[in-house]
Amino acid sequence: MSSSRRKSEVDRGEIVAVIRRVLAENGREYVGSYAIAAVCMVAVALTTAYPAWIMRDVIDDIFYRQRSDLIVLICASILAAFTLRGVASYMQAVILAKVGNNLVARYQRRLFDHLMKLDVSFFTETRSGHLAAQINQNVGGIRDLLSMTLTAVARDLVSLVALVTVMVMQDPLLSVIAFLIGPPLIYAVNYLMRRLRRVTRQAVEINSHLIGSMQEATQGVSVVKAFTMESQLSRKMSQLIDHAEERSNKIARVSERLTPISEMLAGFAVAGVIAYAGYRSTHGGLLPGSTVSFITALLLAYDPVRRLARLQVGLERSLVNARMIYEILDIEPQQGDAPGAPELKVDKGEVRFERVSFSYAPDLPVLNEISFVAAAGKTTAIVGASGAGKSTITALLEGFYDVDSGSISIDGQDISKVTKASLRNAIAYVSQQPYLFEGTIADNIRYGRESANDGEIRQAADLAAADQFIGQQPQGYDTLVGENGVTLSGGQRQRISIARAIVRQAPILLLDEATSALDNESEARVQEALATVMEGRTTIVIAHRLSTVVNADHIIVLEEGRLVEEGTHDALITNPHGVYARFHRLQSGKGLGLVDDTKQMEPPAKAPGPARPTRRKTA
Repeated sequence: MSSSRRKSEVDRGEIVAVIRRVLAENGREYVGSYAIAAVCMVAVALTTAYPAWIMRDVIDDIFYRQRSDLIVLICASILAAFTLRGVASYMQAVILAKVGNNLVARYQRRLFDHLMKLDVSFFTETRSGHLAAQINQNVGGIRDLLSMTLTAVARDLVSLVALVTVMVMQDPLLSVIAFLIGPPLIYAVNYLMRRLRRVTRQAVEINSHLIGSMQEATQGVSVVKAFTMESQLSRKMSQLIDHAEERSNKIARVSERLTPISEMLAGFAVAGVIAYAGYRSTHGGLLPGSTVSFITALLLAYDPVRRLARLQVGLERSLVNARMIYEILDIEPQQGDAPGAPELKVDKGEVRFERVSFSYAPDLPVLNEISFVAAAGKTTAIVGASGAGKSTITALLEGFYDVDSGSISIDGQDISKVTKASLRNAIAYVSQQPYLFEGTIADNIRYGRESANDGEIRQAADLAAADQFIGQQPQGYDTLVGENGVTLSGGQRQRISIARAIVRQAPILLLDEATSALDNESEARVQEALATVMEGRTTIVIAHRLSTVVNADHIIVLEEGRLVEEGTHDALITNPHGVYARFHRLQSGKGLGLVDDTKQMEPPAKAPGPARPTRRKTA
């Protein structure tokens, strides 16, 4: 067996496998709708063949034998056939459109639900703009795959069978002449399909990259303008657009190459049939009705033959899109709950790290043998230079990654052995980069706890020093925040983020440089509010300003992924050679933020922080 033949069989096998999977997942839901659409398509096919069949009687009986009594009957039957065809075409088009739209919506929901189950590292490795563009482009492939398959079988194939039946019944020999175009047409389709597969996938990936880059550029337009990057990005985008255009043009050249081939082959067949039929009619004295009926059926059969010939080309495009959707759906979540994992039950809220080591990638350790206790109901501050591993500690506590060795426990319960949902429900988190979602200000605060009422929303905003500026917004709490809160300042977004954490009413509070975006006055108000919120809660603070650090009940100091000091502020500054004391001198001497100042220390922090962490599988 030749390699091209094996490749063709593999291709057909893949198409069948994907169609089977789509039918297995969705067939039961749409079997009734597809059955009605199939009946309508069969009606379209049969009424398409009827005019060719009746043409012999029109020519022989009406025009040749002058039977006027058949005029009304034949005309009425033709009118009925065309009316039935119109109604059936309308019904099948509407049904397929509704089913197709529902399929798109179903897969969009399924994709989003699946993405929400994937671990954080998947999104660290995948560009969000590229992912969104890929989903938008490819989700229609499932719909097109089913619609084209049903249309090909129920309409085009039935039409072709009916018209071929008419042709064979009218003249078997002429039918053989017409069928001679079949083998070269099949060969041309298989050749073009193999070329189209590679080009189509490349085009999908290029267009996804293009749309994703456009999305990222518009989201970061302030940075673009601040650094006068317009011309630079325009040149880069122009190259991507040119590349995408070139791929699209190549797809057009390859896929449309079938048109002149099929037209030429059809021309040979029709010309041969007319030549033979004309010769036989002029020299044999046969009635022209059968020949005209045959030629009519042949001409009508050309459209379904052409569509069926292009079917594999269209299926190939849809198959590429469908497979790329399934590539996402087939990704197994790497951080699922352990079998039979119980829910976390928080009594006091003590957090304990015991000899925790972690690395985002092999041979690039971030934390080494970290051990400390965040006492229940107390505030523990984490201090260290940039890259020392401070934010990694909060990510591990949230269960975003699994530790390489050691354990993290809350009230004596290993967090790797409880459900992720119960773990995260027990934690309220404020990041250094506040993120707001589409919707109103109230919606964004309520994401902290869906059941929070309007009074609790306002109380949380007041505690976060956000109530005043919210009241100045055009619609108050019902003001739309825009994309990622673009209509608000950084400090306002941060205060809404803090209000979201407050309304959560969780026993453990994580503050990752939560006041970094605030001015001194706003920070003072928020710190005063947080002091009230933190009462009775276990709080872990990553901070860069002494106003937060000095008030902590316990401070741990990280350097290059290791815990080098711990204690209270007063105790740590008594060691003049200690790392914390050096932080304190830099802070006091220059009045800069702690993290910013430590970047100037000697030696600088060397702990690596790879940009693309690998996913870890929960045991």
